[in-house]
Amino acid sequence: MRHLRPLLTYFGRYRWHLLGGILFVTISNLFGIFPAQLTRNALDLVAEQLGAYRLAKGFVVSDLVYKNLMSSIFLFGLLVLIMAVLKGVFMFLMRQTIIVMSRHIEYDMKNEIYAQYQRLGPAFYNRNSTGDLMNRISEDVGRVRMVVGPAVMYAINMVVMFILVLWAMFSVNARLATYVLLPLPLLTFSIYWVHKRINRQSETVQRKLSELTTFAQESFSGIRLLKAFAAGDRYARTYASLTEDYSNESMRLVRINAVFMPVMAWLVGISTILTVLIGGREAMAGRVTIGNIAEFVLYVNMLTWPVAALGWIISMVQRAAASQMRINEFMEEKPELVSGSTPIQRINGDIRFEQVSYRYSSDRAYALEGISVNLPAGTLLGVIGKTGSGKSTFAQLLLRMMDPDQGMVMVDGTDLRKLDLDMYRSKIGYVPQDTFLFSDTISANISFGCKGGVNQEQVEQAARLAVVHENIVGFPEQYDTRIGERGITLSGGQKQRVSIARAIIRNPDLLIFDDCLSAVDTFTEASIFSNLRSMLKGRTGVFISHRVHTVQSCDHIVVLDKGRIAEQGSHADLVAAGGLYAQLLESQLKEESAA
Repeated sequence: MRHLRPLLTYFGRYRWHLLGGILFVTISNLFGIFPAQLTRNALDLVAEQLGAYRLAKGFVVSDLVYKNLMSSIFLFGLLVLIMAVLKGVFMFLMRQTIIVMSRHIEYDMKNEIYAQYQRLGPAFYNRNSTGDLMNRISEDVGRVRMVVGPAVMYAINMVVMFILVLWAMFSVNARLATYVLLPLPLLTFSIYWVHKRINRQSETVQRKLSELTTFAQESFSGIRLLKAFAAGDRYARTYASLTEDYSNESMRLVRINAVFMPVMAWLVGISTILTVLIGGREAMAGRVTIGNIAEFVLYVNMLTWPVAALGWIISMVQRAAASQMRINEFMEEKPELVSGSTPIQRINGDIRFEQVSYRYSSDRAYALEGISVNLPAGTLLGVIGKTGSGKSTFAQLLLRMMDPDQGMVMVDGTDLRKLDLDMYRSKIGYVPQDTFLFSDTISANISFGCKGGVNQEQVEQAARLAVVHENIVGFPEQYDTRIGERGITLSGGQKQRVSIARAIIRNPDLLIFDDCLSAVDTFTEASIFSNLRSMLKGRTGVFISHRVHTVQSCDHIVVLDKGRIAEQGSHADLVAAGGLYAQLLESQLKEESAA
């Protein structure tokens, strides 16, 4: 239960909903108890009136006795009906307080978890899969909601109902009440036993469904590849096998569920039989009336659902505790990156790396080691190297997606760790290596990073600078074209250029290109650079690539090799040095001439 302690905060926040729910549960159950007592009085009255009617039969007074009997029955029936309506009204109010409270708690939890996800850094996302993150904010929160809503409601109802019914039963006849209640603990244990197996099998079914859904999702995402490799039949057979496994597990769950109602009905039937048997003996002894027996039968049926719910509540609490434990793991995770407090209104662009080293985990080699770079404001920096040389890590450190293990990254003379992180990043235009576009319109994707909003003219101007405007206006819906999941309806080059437009529309003080022109032809790349040069006048730009002609026009070029700086300088100096840069240039020129 210690895993559920964080929920006390929410109960305190919505205490008036909870207290109102307890009040409405109590009143609702009172209106449930009164009809049983009315039934007892009605039956006892009928028994007395029938006796009087038989004695008065043949006399004039018999008609009066009969009319009184009918009037009494009608009155009792009307009272029972009124009680049922009032019980229903307060049950409605009970649900409107406790279940609404659970929805508020669910809303708060999802927002708090999402906010925590936003605070956590890239290392957290490297350790955890997207599916697991989604499961905790949806499935696990849903299970917890079932405890703070239905489980709390039924638990309160069970406690109040037990207190009221036991008081009513023992006040009538303690011996009869004891016998009637004997099967109820067995009922609770049986229901708990069945529910435990239902939950275990439900989780198995859920896992099978997850496997089936994941397989189908991957198949649909990679449908072009499946068709290209003629793998459709093989995947169809695999899908059929997964479907069969899911069907088999679902049928096992159906069989377990089929046990639940018969077991409950059987044990309730035993209590009813005991009520009639023991109640009959007590009636013959003159200790109870016929009305008391009927009253006890109603009490037994009133206790059936609360007792049945006990096993369900215990099972639900167990599942919620496991889910809350998983939620707590993430909520207790400390953000690796803590924003500084120094505000920044503008980035002049003076960038310094001072003996910077970084590795992604202690058991791996350094991605960057001993990096020192001094880039004056308004300079274009080129970073080049082979795959795995640490180019993207350089960009991530400059964005402060992570902090160096050793050394310091400084912008305008201030350590990045001291700057207000949101303000700093709002001044940067970043084009990642792995282009990600949202399932929205082209216009919405380009204007994604503009908090203050932009007009259509600004969107089109950014598209022109990224040399993608002509492609966009060729679509039937132009800028209102929806590009599908991850921009699937666009070509690789078009996606990269939309991503570039998204970065430059912000009019950034610092622009970072992380090897984002791999799918763009040389002529288009030259056009983009020509447009960017005029835009970046007086600003700092960082161009990261594995291709020499992407960085050759930069003012300063850093050549990385296995996480270290192999050489740095201007294009002419590096070519003249005849080092790694010159070798890369020569090999790429040979590839282009061969092509």
